[in-house]
Amino acid sequence: MTAYNVNRERARVQADDSAPLDLQQAFAGAYQELRRLARVRLFGDGGRNTVLDTTALVHETYLKLSRGAGASFPDRARFLGYAGRAMRSIIVDMVRQRHTERAGGGIALLTLTGTMDDALPAEGADILRVHEALEEMAAVDPRMAQVVEMRYFAGMSDAEIALALGVTDRTVRRDWAQARLFLAEALK
Repeated sequence: MTAYNVNRERARVQADDSAPLDLQQAFAGAYQELRRLARVRLFGDGGRNTVLDTTALVHETYLKLSRGAGASFPDRARFLGYAGRAMRSIIVDMVRQRHTERAGGGIALLTLTGTMDDALPAEGADILRVHEALEEMAAVDPRMAQVVEMRYFAGMSDAEIALALGVTDRTVRRDWAQARLFLAEALK
């Protein structure tokens, strides 16, 4: 992206974010985008992830964000960042819940061979591994973890992330490159 395009994108983002938004305004303005993001997050791996459907994830995100009484967001970019973090949290919680239910609600099940039946389905194990890797990343570099959440879970552009975090686009690209390396190593 050229410097001209980056500045134009930043100006567009700032124009969209002129006044603080309450939850209902922010959610109504971003509903279709949140549905698109939810669809990508849930079914981007070829449809294997059946934890929730798109609408349920978007509505669960609204409920999770509405628990903070009088929630307002300084701008659209920060709202999308919070929404992305909420989506991630909901997906991880649902995978954990499904694992608990499949494992007998905490009761250890023994098969006839005497082995424990606690294996997660592949998509659940992958989601939990990514979540744990992001937790480790946040302990090392919180901003880098925020960049991953905003880019992957909220679908924000580099310019939007830079504006929300108060850094340059170049810093966001550098953090993204480092985050990809960190995650690749953590998920080996």
